[in-house]
Amino acid sequence: QVQLVESGGGLVQAGGSLRLSCAASGRTFSADSMGWFRQAPGKEREFVAASTWSGGNRYYADFADSVKGRFTTWRDNAKNMVWLQMNRLKPEDTAVYYCARLRVGGDREDTESYDSWGQGTQVTVSS
Repeated sequence: QVQLVESGGGLVQAGGSLRLSCAASGRTFSADSMGWFRQAPGKEREFVAASTWSGGNRYYADFADSVKGRFTTWRDNAKNMVWLQMNRLKPEDTAVYYCARLRVGGDREDTESYDSWGQGTQVTVSS
């Protein structure tokens, strides 16, 4: 198991930016694929982004269509950290954001494929 702690959420106006951090501990991190999800009130948790390990020091990132071109993600394995940079935020981005660790061979867009979750950090975008 890996322990995950998110930070960096807050209140921002539409069009603004926030950077979320996810600190991992408890196991070797470099071979883990990591995902970002969000959950708005009354809605299901949804996939936002993933940093997928493809062997060696190679990772590729992909994003939900709703955030593509606005959000980026990267990682620093030496620090056991993953970040989610969110630009041009919209009110519909308001949610609790979570980072999570993907099981080997799992579907990165499926919450059931993740075995470790952080506690979440609130992002609120005002119009």
